[in-house]
Amino acid sequence: MAIAAQLKKVIFLDRDGVINRDSPDYIKTWDEFQFLPGSLEALRLLSQAGFRLIVITNQSIIGRGMVPLRVLEETHRKLKAAVSATGGDILDIFYCPHRPDEACDCRKPAPGLIQQACRRYGIDPVDSVMIGDSVKDMLCGCNAGCGTTILVRTGNGLRAEKELAELHIRPDMVAADLLDAARYLLGRAVSPDGRR
Repeated sequence: MAIAAQLKKVIFLDRDGVINRDSPDYIKTWDEFQFLPGSLEALRLLSQAGFRLIVITNQSIIGRGMVPLRVLEETHRKLKAAVSATGGDILDIFYCPHRPDEACDCRKPAPGLIQQACRRYGIDPVDSVMIGDSVKDMLCGCNAGCGTTILVRTGNGLRAEKELAELHIRPDMVAADLLDAARYLLGRAVSPDGRR
């Protein structure tokens, strides 16, 4: 399948705490959205190196009735436009709108969002990377069969690092932030046939 070959280098990214500042009050509108230092540069570098970027995010603000769906979708349109304006590209954004008590199969740590993306774009998850700042993100990557998991220390990352250690779960890499993770991925030697 041509699209599968095209999407060999795929990175799944959490949103809040990885790309933008998180908030205990949730990010409800674009006005509350603040890019973390270095995240736009990271997205640009990864895009220009041929990685396809897909955002995977829990957004229970919909299920909680805090904002209408159109407001979330507007935020995501503006996110993609801002990334594009700086030379990066977000292929798609998959989000779970459900509350934690709804027991859906798409809320991280469940693998449903990554599975949806894999079906839509013909992705083999073993060829993909999951980058996040929480235990849920790392478990989601593992549950979906992602080949590499990277924890960033921004957002909830420092707390997650301790919790993962207590659970004896080790991400493949712990990065200071998204830019640090990007530099790690760009620095890995990959041969023309895709072997490391």
